Order: sequence, then structure tokens, then C-alpha cells
Amino acid sequence: MIIMILGVLLLVAVIGFVVFRNIMKQIAQGSAPQPAVAVTAMQAAFQEWQPQLNAVGSLRAVRGVDVTTEIAGLVREIRFKSGDEVKSGTILVQLNADADLAQLASLKAAADLAQTTLARDKVQLAAEAISQAQVDSDEADLKSKRAQADSQQATIDKKTIRAPFAGRLGITIVNPGQYLNPGDKIVTLQTIDPIYIDFNLPQQQISGVSVGQAVTVASDAYAGQVFSGKVTAIDAKIDTTTRNVQIEATIANPKKRLLPGMFGNAAVDSGEKQRYLTLPQTAITYNPYGATVFLTVDKKDAKGSPQLQAQQQFITPGPTRGDQVAILKGVDEGTMVVTSGQLKLKNGTPVRIDNSVQPLDERNPTPQER
Repeated sequence: MIIMILGVLLLVAVIGFVVFRNIMKQIAQGSAPQPAVAVTAMQAAFQEWQPQLNAVGSLRAVRGVDVTTEIAGLVREIRFKSGDEVKSGTILVQLNADADLAQLASLKAAADLAQTTLARDKVQLAAEAISQAQVDSDEADLKSKRAQADSQQATIDKKTIRAPFAGRLGITIVNPGQYLNPGDKIVTLQTIDPIYIDFNLPQQQISGVSVGQAVTVASDAYAGQVFSGKVTAIDAKIDTTTRNVQIEATIANPKKRLLPGMFGNAAVDSGEKQRYLTLPQTAITYNPYGATVFLTVDKKDAKGSPQLQAQQQFITPGPTRGDQVAILKGVDEGTMVVTSGQLKLKNGTPVRIDNSVQPLDERNPTPQER
């Protein structure tokens, strides 16, 4: 019995010692200074913003057409190469016109005979050998023969297919010896300098657009390049389905990089430049009760040593531009604001600024695939 009692007392003593040691360890850990959390931060600064209306549009040639033939015929000669730059009136395709030329010669001979007959009958009319009616009939016959010859000449001219305007030719699949029917496509012809971009804006933004306003266009085909132009037309009606208005802008394309059918991001400058205090979007935490940021402030720890701590601050965000957000209220210029690492913070958390890797802060960001 004595041994059992001593064993129980020894077990209780061991358990009590272990519990006491854990309690003391927790007390020691609670009194130990909290390690600083690594965050990125930057000073809030003012920037000038140009208000813009943004939309995705489609590029369209100033002039564009699929060159076709008006009449049927056999292709005798092709006088261009795919992708050529041609001038207005340049011969593109020559159809076989041998039979038409022979018919034209016959009609011209008939017209010459009618001319000779008319001249002879006029002499006889002067001698009162024939009536005026005969001369009138000769004149009508001459005009008819000449009209037939002109019609045949027009048919021959239609077999010489020319460029209706200057531009760049596309790719053709027509070959010599091929028979073409009326309306068959020969090649596409596009005038692409300058080039149009058509885009739509909501009716609420019509007041911010007028003819002559500056427009910039960016295309994912040419990353980092911006093409400039201006608004040249605003549609005369609103689409009743979408309540959008179509805008046409003319874009300079001297190197002819932009092609019809591409889509581009159009930005129209609207209004005067404005000055905003800006921060990266990553610096702002949006909650049901408002938007907040964390500031870094100089304070003292429990031992009185200087320490950088986080302080949560409510803000009023404004318009956005790319990766940036305008701050209308809650932050002053020059204030150091945490831009990443907020999830580990609360009021009074010690922080350490490490800007070796900064979050994106571009006004015109471009998507990247990695």
C-alpha cells in the first residue's frame, strides 16, 4: 500500500512538473518580441491622368473590295503577284477577247460603209435625185452601226480588268487558262494607309466624344506599340438593342502593319488631365464595410525601442487605370503604404519593408504568358 501511494505521488509530481514547465514556456513566449513581417511598400504620390474612354474595335480598310469580272471569259494573262502594291487603273487580268475583237472589226466596217452611203446620198440629195427621207434613214443607220461598235468596244474593255483604286492586293488562286464566270473573285484589294477602326461606346459616354478627338489604338499583334489617329465620324443613331453608338476613327498606318479584320483596343482622350494620388491595386483590400490599406508608421515596442508597425486605414478609392487606383480620401501624399503582404497584418504588427520584388504598377499593362 505504501509503495502504491508513493508511486501515485511520484506520478502526480511528474505531471505537475510537466504542466508547470509548459505554462512557463508559454509565458516566456508571450513576453518575447513578435518577429517583423516582411512586406513591400511604397510612398503614395500624385500623378496626372488623362481621362479616356476605352473600347475594343475592329479595323477596316478605308477602301476595300474583292476584284471580280463583270462578264465571263477565259483568263489569258495575269499581270500581278499576290501582295503587290498597285495604282489605280493598273491592269490586273486580261481575258481572252479574240472573238470580240473580230466582231468589233466587223461592226466598224459596217459603220464605215454606212458613213460612205450617207456621204453619197447627200450628194444625190443636192442633185435632187433622192428624197430627204433617204438621207435621214442613212444617218440613223450610221448612228446605229457606231453604237453597236461602241457597245462591242465596251465589252472588250470589260475583259481587261483593272484596279479600281490604289492599294495592296491579297492572295489570288486564279491561274491563266481558267474560265471565270461573272462575279467570280479574282483577288482582294485593300487601301490600308490610313485605316479605319470601328468601335462602340455606351450612350452615357456620347457627350465625351466629338469629331477630331485624339484616339490611340493598341493591338496584341504589336505589343508595346501605339498607333495614333482621330475620331472622324459618329453614327447618326443609337443601337436600340445595346444602346451603344458606333464611332469611326482614322488611324495612321504608314508601315501598313495594321490589317483589316484585326481587333484593337481604342482609347479616346476625353476632357482635361486630372491629378490623382495613386496606389497599386494590390495595396487595397475591399471589404463589405469599406476599402482599407495598411500604412507603415514609426512606433516603439514594449521595451521602448523604435519599431515599424502596420496601421489599418479606411480609404475612398476613385477611378482605376491599368494596375493603378486613384485614392480620393484617407491617404496623404508621401505616406508609406503596404502594397503586398497585407494578409499577415493587423493593427500593431511589426513590419519589415523588402522591395526586392514589387507588385505591378503599370498604367497600361500588357498581359503576359509564362
